[in-house]
Amino acid sequence: MTLPNMHDAEPIPAAAQAEIERLLQSGDLFRYTASENAPVTLLEQEFAEALGVKYALAVSSCSAALFLSLKALDLPRDARVLIPGFTFAAVPSAVIHADCVPVLCEVGENYRIDLADFEHQLSDNIAAVIVSHMRGHTSDMDAIMALCDARDIPVVEDAAHSLGTTWKGRNIGTIGRVGCFSFQSYKLINAGEGGILITDDADLVARAVIMSGAYEHNWKKHGHLTNAFARWQNKLPLYNLRLSNLSAAIIRPQIAEIPRRVADGRRNHDRLAAALNATPWLKVPEPLIGEVRAPDSIQFNLCNLPDAECEAFVHEASRLGVKVQLFGLSRDNARAFWNWQFLPEHRELPKTRAMLMRACDVRLPARLSEAEVDAVAQVIVMAAENCFTQPRAFGT
Repeated sequence: MTLPNMHDAEPIPAAAQAEIERLLQSGDLFRYTASENAPVTLLEQEFAEALGVKYALAVSSCSAALFLSLKALDLPRDARVLIPGFTFAAVPSAVIHADCVPVLCEVGENYRIDLADFEHQLSDNIAAVIVSHMRGHTSDMDAIMALCDARDIPVVEDAAHSLGTTWKGRNIGTIGRVGCFSFQSYKLINAGEGGILITDDADLVARAVIMSGAYEHNWKKHGHLTNAFARWQNKLPLYNLRLSNLSAAIIRPQIAEIPRRVADGRRNHDRLAAALNATPWLKVPEPLIGEVRAPDSIQFNLCNLPDAECEAFVHEASRLGVKVQLFGLSRDNARAFWNWQFLPEHRELPKTRAMLMRACDVRLPARLSEAEVDAVAQVIVMAAENCFTQPRAFGT
């Protein structure tokens, strides 16, 4: 049995190489050097068109996009921002960077927002919401938007893991006021680092563009919204979170690859999920009705097992060649809310904690073949059989 390398991304398309060479020869890496049609500008236009929105702003990371989204919403200092308890530490960090206070809500064993707790927390003077589609799992966006719209609370979508995912036919990232995506190496589009925010809100994107680092009159090179930009000239701080032309040159040819990567990723995920669900110990939660995922990883729960056996399973899978991360039992995991010691407020989330203590995570690149997926499935199932079928001592 030959296991694939689970960490390498796909090769960068050859179409990027000529543009990269041109940029290297010219040294023209700054997005605002050219009067028009810089690679970053073209990326923004092409990405907005691909997602079906009016505006896009490419920045240095998805975290930067989340931060700028909150700043562009013009929230007051210490505004309370509701986020799910299952997300990456960069999300509450972005809230804090924006001079706001993260407020956590519960997440269920299917990795989606617990709507009862979400609605309850909305009454706690919430000024904005970030919905993290964590690991590509989409919560009930109809219910979330209805609750937030009724209270005039803006919603920012953290779609770092969800490029290509749809909710009832709508692209994730286009449902809230702003959508934020990642181009980090483990995402569907890989530039090593980078991010982008999308919106149909002209004033919001104008504010974000200026704060991203469009100093003096560089905002004119965005080619739209002249009046909106002019209104904010010299009135907003500059955070200098721009993307470089070199990164844009790497990203642009990959936009055309999105449909194929989404299809391959979904095929691999569903094939592996079927194998894991066939065991009595491993459970991959079903997607919500209306959710069509574009997964680049797989998550599954360990069912009714003690901590010691769960830890043994993780070690056994690693010994056999597949890295399994168990969120709650991995030391200092950045996705476990109790490790976010920088939060100004702390709230225990018993449902989320219980989920994290049994939720496993395995990277699953779209580039894997069906035979490679089957080899991964064989290892995970074998590790489970080796750890969970041993007879237990009486009384344990």
